[in-house]
Amino acid sequence: MSREQQAVARARKAFETGRSRSLEYRILQLKNLQRLFEEKQKEIAEACKKDLNKSEVGMQMYETLGLEGEISLAVRKLKEWAAPRPVEKNLLTLSDTVYIQPEPLGVVLIIGAWNYPWAVTIQPLIGAIAAGNAAVVKPSEVCVHTSKVMEELLPIYIDKELYPVVTGGVPETQELLRQRFDHIFYTGNGTVGKVIMEAAAKHLTPVTLELGGKSPCYIDKNCDITTACRRITWGKYTNCGQTCIAPDYILCEPSIQDRVIEEIKKSIKDFYTDDPKTCPDYGRIINQRHFKRIMAMMEGSTVAAGGDSNESDCFIGKTPTQKTQVKQEITFEGFSPIFGPLLPILPVSGLDEAIKFINKGEKPLALYVFSPDDKVINRMRDETSSGGFLANDCLVHFSVSSLPFGGVGNSGMGCYHGKYTFDQLSHLRGCLIKKLKMEGVNDMRYPPHTAKKLGWARFFITKTFDLGWLGKMFLLALLAVVAAVAIQVNVLFKDPKDSHSRTQASTCFTKSHDP
Repeated sequence: MSREQQAVARARKAFETGRSRSLEYRILQLKNLQRLFEEKQKEIAEACKKDLNKSEVGMQMYETLGLEGEISLAVRKLKEWAAPRPVEKNLLTLSDTVYIQPEPLGVVLIIGAWNYPWAVTIQPLIGAIAAGNAAVVKPSEVCVHTSKVMEELLPIYIDKELYPVVTGGVPETQELLRQRFDHIFYTGNGTVGKVIMEAAAKHLTPVTLELGGKSPCYIDKNCDITTACRRITWGKYTNCGQTCIAPDYILCEPSIQDRVIEEIKKSIKDFYTDDPKTCPDYGRIINQRHFKRIMAMMEGSTVAAGGDSNESDCFIGKTPTQKTQVKQEITFEGFSPIFGPLLPILPVSGLDEAIKFINKGEKPLALYVFSPDDKVINRMRDETSSGGFLANDCLVHFSVSSLPFGGVGNSGMGCYHGKYTFDQLSHLRGCLIKKLKMEGVNDMRYPPHTAKKLGWARFFITKTFDLGWLGKMFLLALLAVVAAVAIQVNVLFKDPKDSHSRTQASTCFTKSHDP
């Protein structure tokens, strides 16, 4: 049995003990995870520094701070999330107990990404723990140091049988995908996403795919360009552009293009000094393969801002742009995000052309518009489709736990954050509890089926009322009367000695109760 098989088998066995179903045990695990981030910041920061050149403050701001917030929310709200959820009833079920009961799915596979190795790997784990599942955690092998630290620390703080960490590269991931899981949660690119879906289909395993795509950014010529460009620069160059929801390219009218370039250059200088290479807040490309990929995109483009590049240090400090047409591979070839510190600026005649341009591509993970005009904002929202939509800012929707975060179409499926993660990794089980009373009401559903029974069934199933407490009590009383009448009618109908009574009762019942 392979190491991957053993990890999955242990997780399954641990789940079957039932200990993860206890709310108290879930909360204990979440609090232990919280303690990890309080006690091991130094180790986490050092690994992120080696992998992505993230500063310790930057690491906390973009990696662990959000996780601490998610854990606090889950601990505070878990009893509410896990409680039975009452639902509306129709008239036939008015006297029944009808509710949704969230229950654990089983064993979840979480495959993380390298760009925010803690944030996008542990956030699904928080939801998996909160929902009562076991979870096999597979951190990205691209972040070598972070993957090792995660493998070492997680088993110290949380149940190592329920939540094993499996490290390794493509062969290890492929071996994991051969196993049966109850849900697979993957963050990464669309190419691998298709592989995940194909593997999941063999076991009919549901998936959540958090992918990427071209996240457009439209700047209205009437907006505060200085503020807009400052926020766009922050959104683009955070983590050296290696953010799935970073603005991928700018659309604006030619009349403001030079101004946009100048304001972005000013913001880059403000944020990262004249020499970003020496700035602790300016990251690095994850490895040389990605460095070469990004540098190849710039061939033939005009560099409007930025300094040099250094392959050995995986440093890129350039922002290419052209006033006529940016290279095809930077825009829509393969529909893959740039995932680097390149910000193409494409001229469009106005809002109409911007919307058409965006709609030519696949649906992005995020879409940004900067404008003081609500009509412009609303048109961009209503005439396009994207995983998330922001007006006059970038990235910040990721930090709002009450908003679902996820893609649509090519940018992914499923969503998470806060309660959405809990629901995504739970089975929302529909439950109806009926008493063995008032059987007369059920006569309309039993054979022999007649037009009259169909009429009554249609009335009870399709009629909806906004009922208060008194209204519900009245309807319960009405149902009791109907049941009593139905029982009497049945008794009369079953009396073979009195055919006249049967006919008379049937006629009377039809005239007085026909809906």
